[in-house]
Amino acid sequence: MKDGSIKVGVIMDLTGPLAFLGVANANVAKMVLDDINAKGGLLGRHVELLVEDSATTDSVAEAKATKLVEQDQVDVILGGIYSSTRQAIKGPAVAKGQKLYIYPEQYEGQECDPLIFCTGPVPAQQLDPFIPWLMQQTGAKKFYLPSADYMWPHVMNKKVRQIVTASGGTIEGEEYFPLDHTGYSKTVEKIMSSGTEVVFNTIVPPGLGPFLEQLYNAGFTRRGGKLVCTYFEENLLKMLPPAQVEGLYGCLDYYQTVSDPFSVQLLNQYNKLYPGSSMFTAGSASTGMYRGLKFWEAAVKEAGSLNQEAVIKALDHAKIAAGPGGPAEMVPGQHHARMNMYIAQASNGIFKVVKNLGVIEPNESVVSARHAASR
Repeated sequence: MKDGSIKVGVIMDLTGPLAFLGVANANVAKMVLDDINAKGGLLGRHVELLVEDSATTDSVAEAKATKLVEQDQVDVILGGIYSSTRQAIKGPAVAKGQKLYIYPEQYEGQECDPLIFCTGPVPAQQLDPFIPWLMQQTGAKKFYLPSADYMWPHVMNKKVRQIVTASGGTIEGEEYFPLDHTGYSKTVEKIMSSGTEVVFNTIVPPGLGPFLEQLYNAGFTRRGGKLVCTYFEENLLKMLPPAQVEGLYGCLDYYQTVSDPFSVQLLNQYNKLYPGSSMFTAGSASTGMYRGLKFWEAAVKEAGSLNQEAVIKALDHAKIAAGPGGPAEMVPGQHHARMNMYIAQASNGIFKVVKNLGVIEPNESVVSARHAASR
């Protein structure tokens, strides 16, 4: 191989409340880069993975991004789960470091920077097709929005409100809580007394478990209430008592029961390499991490160099013929990907796909090259 390795920086929550998701992301990065190196590397050079633990703490993520840019001089950065973590990485990596940054998690959309590419689904892919389908299938019209108090839930709920009201439904309540909040009895009382039919949940760990337990104990699902959580995936399903999440609906780019040959092969490869609790799932950003690295590999090959401008130009239209949940491609100009989407429902501790939505567009704004050079 040629001299000098290509450096890929990954910032992930390897400790703290999101560790069960972050570890899976780091595993995926290692698996993909090991495969690339086994086939001779990129541009004839070895690809080196530098993983930093953000400890589910944004100030730590920020410090790690500074280290990867200034000390390690990586060629690209991937990572972050919470949107606040993306913002923390963005400061030193993008605004100051002018470094290409790939964000792998499903999120609220609206990230619009010439140096940032997003490889997970956004509201147009998760909410636009899903909520009208749910209302039609179940006849439900009354929604309640219990939420964590940060950027992602606020933006998601605005969109949910638009879609529900446009489809003839109503929002019975919308509440925001600190991430570590655990006492939801008043909210649960309101949900039960208002005749709410759908709880659209954006509470996240560590507050998630207590909320679901209190809602279940109040008899919400027993009376026919529907639980919806678009980020919910197999890792979370395994951590909570099956009865509390039975019947829960989600909408993601991949579930482990998606059965196309490549998805099955990929899951088998991952499970063989990393048996245990940090599973390969979409909600954890594992799928976006896989996609992001494969898009980046394709872009570097097309550019024929690591020149960042050339790589970004190629990344703008990068495609992968196979990936978790199916093929995917970046939408030129948008820095977001079109991908297959699936609606699934929890049944006996497993997510079963109830609707394959096919390829869904992200419909994000076109990224202008504004102030990219002048900052």
